[in-house]
Amino acid sequence: MANVVYSIIWLLILVFISFFVAGFCAGFYILVYPLTVCIPALSGLSDLLLQGVQFTHYCADKMMSGAPLG
Repeated sequence: MANVVYSIIWLLILVFISFFVAGFCAGFYILVYPLTVCIPALSGLSDLLLQGVQFTHYCADKMMSGAPLG
């Protein structure tokens, strides 16, 4: 039963949080990623933004497996 509860929690995080985070990060990722060629110091920022874009995949994976938070 705990797996179902965790899956529902992950679904709520996916719908109400991760889509907004991914959308926000995607816009900035599109702007920053080409600049990493000229400014290599921005590669850390672009990697962080990419993780934000991939947050929806992370939440969906945790939802399907019923993994606990944390």
